[in-house]
Amino acid sequence: MKLTQPSTVDQSDRQVPYNLRQSGPTPQQMLISTRVRKSAYWHLSVEAGCWRCTVYNRMYHPRGYVKPEDGGAMVEYDALVNHVTMWNVAVERQIRVKGPDALKFTNYVITRDASRIEVMNGKYVILCNSKGGVLNDPILLRVAEDEFWFSLSDSDIMFFLQGVNHDKKFNVTIDEIDAAPVQIQGPKSVDLMADLVGEAVRDIPYYGLMEAKVGGRDCIISQTGFTGEKGYEIYLKNATLYADDMWYAVLDAGKKHNLKVIAPAHHRRIAAGILSWGQDLDSETYPFQCNLGYQVPRKKTDDYIGKDALEAMRAKMEAGEKPYSNQLVGFALGGKPIDEYAPDFWLVSEDGNTPVGYLTSPWYSPELETNIAMGYVPYEKKGIGNKFKFHLPDAYCDTPGQPVDGEIVEIPFRPSVNPNAREIAKSEGRDTAY
Repeated sequence: MKLTQPSTVDQSDRQVPYNLRQSGPTPQQMLISTRVRKSAYWHLSVEAGCWRCTVYNRMYHPRGYVKPEDGGAMVEYDALVNHVTMWNVAVERQIRVKGPDALKFTNYVITRDASRIEVMNGKYVILCNSKGGVLNDPILLRVAEDEFWFSLSDSDIMFFLQGVNHDKKFNVTIDEIDAAPVQIQGPKSVDLMADLVGEAVRDIPYYGLMEAKVGGRDCIISQTGFTGEKGYEIYLKNATLYADDMWYAVLDAGKKHNLKVIAPAHHRRIAAGILSWGQDLDSETYPFQCNLGYQVPRKKTDDYIGKDALEAMRAKMEAGEKPYSNQLVGFALGGKPIDEYAPDFWLVSEDGNTPVGYLTSPWYSPELETNIAMGYVPYEKKGIGNKFKFHLPDAYCDTPGQPVDGEIVEIPFRPSVNPNAREIAKSEGRDTAY
């Protein structure tokens, strides 16, 4: 049975429900116009073979270089896990908070304790609204005692930060700066980076930063990425002036390492349990609801936006009460390999008919030889091993029109080269939130 307009998935704790209507592919051509920004690397991505894009942070974002007839995204995946890749991720806009109160302000708008981030280090952080909903989950770079860069996911947080400081209570300036990152990801990334900036890069810890020149231009290097593989980001300063110099320097150094320019590898980030804002969570999703509870501090005494709501929610959970309607979980599911982006939030049921949940991020894992996905199910049905039916498009069903079987499994689906705090906490049986 084709489910087209579900009405029984509980979204009672949302003001704007996820649109679960199954509308299928969108074949229309995307309009390239001036009201959406092209990054400093856009022409270079086109030169590298980019054939499709999406919009992210009101910027055009490359989402495919190898065409389907040549193997598509799975060819790009092979380059990532076996060699080294470069991604144009200039859509990660850099919002700089600078001034005498930079630490105080940053500590107020993120849930984690910013005072524990040393200069030339970074952290994965979240910003919440007063209800506890996640507004953004950026990488936060502390490049100086009085300067932080918010490297944004797909929601424009600059206006929020400027609004928080509308009365100039904090002595800071808040602006987007002309710094644009590329990601260098894959097992050969460290050797490539050493060729580019010297052997010192091998000693950068996870989330560590260093200053360097690439192509003769000033950059900040971080050991971070969106994959769970070994990887780095190169934040080029004055990117609109020097994009070509940095980009071509990477291409030249990458030749001996079999470097390939690819799109963000969502199949690998899903396997690593890395969330995508706007897809797996949004401003009406709570940290606990999407496995970001470790981001909510138990020991942070300073006030921060959303603190009251989040502490009340944690108390409710610890009292054994149901805190919200749905929980993000991981799934292993059958069917034919899902080798492309899902155009809809595909539905999940228990009985093969009545939807109770939905998938947010599905893809095929070559290593696990099965489809994997993240998605939401009722809070009370979130246990590992619980079985469900998945209503996929006919192209991915074993029998057209019939759902495939699957069950809830642990996240992450496979180990990360650089495990995040949640993975470390889980492996050591402790709570590292602060």
